[in-house]
Amino acid sequence: MATMKDVAQLAGVSTATVSRALMNPEKVSASTRKKVEQAVMDAGYSPNSLARNLRRNESKTIVTIVPDICDPYFTEIIRGIEEAAMEHGYLVLLGDSGQQKTRENSFVNLVFTKQADGMLLLGTDLPFDVSKPEQKNLPPMVMACEFAPELELPTVHIDNLTAAFEAVNYLTQMGHTRIAQIAGPDTAVLCQFRSQGYQQALRRAGVDLNPAYTVKGDFSFAAGARAVTALLSLPEPPTALLCHNDVMAIGAMQQAKRLGFRVPQDLSIVGFDDIQFAEYCDPPLTTVSQPRYEIGRQSMLMLLDILQGKDINSGSRLLDAKLVIRESAAPPAA
Repeated sequence: MATMKDVAQLAGVSTATVSRALMNPEKVSASTRKKVEQAVMDAGYSPNSLARNLRRNESKTIVTIVPDICDPYFTEIIRGIEEAAMEHGYLVLLGDSGQQKTRENSFVNLVFTKQADGMLLLGTDLPFDVSKPEQKNLPPMVMACEFAPELELPTVHIDNLTAAFEAVNYLTQMGHTRIAQIAGPDTAVLCQFRSQGYQQALRRAGVDLNPAYTVKGDFSFAAGARAVTALLSLPEPPTALLCHNDVMAIGAMQQAKRLGFRVPQDLSIVGFDDIQFAEYCDPPLTTVSQPRYEIGRQSMLMLLDILQGKDINSGSRLLDAKLVIRESAAPPAA
């Protein structure tokens, strides 16, 4: 059976360097790490990582709780998390909570029983009940995508209010005054911020808020289709629409066309997130682009800093979002 000394000889480095490359890959250069990895494969060396991690009281595993693993919004975020984790010798265990507390609790137990070192939350709900004084005793944890100030957790996200404001401001500058929104659920804090941005942009343009122009959905294609059906049946239907995610926007777009409306000639639609489908629907969707890969990567790096004992302030790390102009929005018909 190959030993660490055999690997060191093949790679042309010391056994200490081999040990560092395997246990703390971030502490060696990329070229050295590649040489060691190749030597490990050539020698057939299999380090007893379980025993090593037990000695160091760590599992080299991170739990990531995803509200809905089927939602295409999360794919790039998860890729950013996994690639950052892999660069630092960590594995990522994905937990699809499906909004079910019993499932979430089983993932949480992995952290509390030291079978995982920390946790990333891709939603605002804590997967367990905890009072404010007890928040200081939580295991290593970072929130991505959303921001909940009352939880006092480190977070990585965008400014949802400003992003929604800019999207609606784009529509008002085109001349739209009858602008509706298909909002997400009230339980999602980011939707509260997006609704505030929608309202502020209308007030800035001198447009009165119409309560009938806000319909809530659950981020699904079907929710977008149902919402736009209700909006287009109003006595004075909207000429433009902000959707709180691209999936509802695409559902609304397809349903509007089935109802005989042209997009964007009769109805302009702006989405949110810039998922891959947004560029390839018909017409291509104008949407707010989030740096989803970077959100995932930065949240993982922040958690690794916490695990290494670095002082991370709880609160917000903002990344930039931008409005991507495509073909689903145009000035209102005369």
